[in-house]
Amino acid sequence: MRRIILAVAFSAGLVTSGAAQDAEIEANIAAQIQAFKADDFVTAFTFASPNIQNIFRTPENFGAMVRNGYPMVWRPSEVRFLELREVAGALWQKVMIVDGDGRAHILDYQMIQLESGWKINGVQLLGNSDPSA
Repeated sequence: MRRIILAVAFSAGLVTSGAAQDAEIEANIAAQIQAFKADDFVTAFTFASPNIQNIFRTPENFGAMVRNGYPMVWRPSEVRFLELREVAGALWQKVMIVDGDGRAHILDYQMIQLESGWKINGVQLLGNSDPSA
């Protein structure tokens, strides 16, 4: 009986830990999107991994890339978090973003965990789709 209780307690801890991880990742992405909506590229840049920061060097360069390459992220009308999954050892958070024209875009955010918390290590645009289809 004791083993069953320990097993249940241990698995409950894993579920809680996983839910906390999911919430932290979603909060990180949501906070970056909020910073973009406020044109606060300095804050948005802090959610990017060191690798991404090294590529773009400045918040201004990063902001220009987002405005030009990911306008749906810069000015979304709706953000919905889909599944978080592991692919080849990396965590990927799928996000549906609806732009100002009502078009749905599915993006995949690669996340890495550093001592300072979760950071966005890249974003892939998977394409436009109707998630209800």
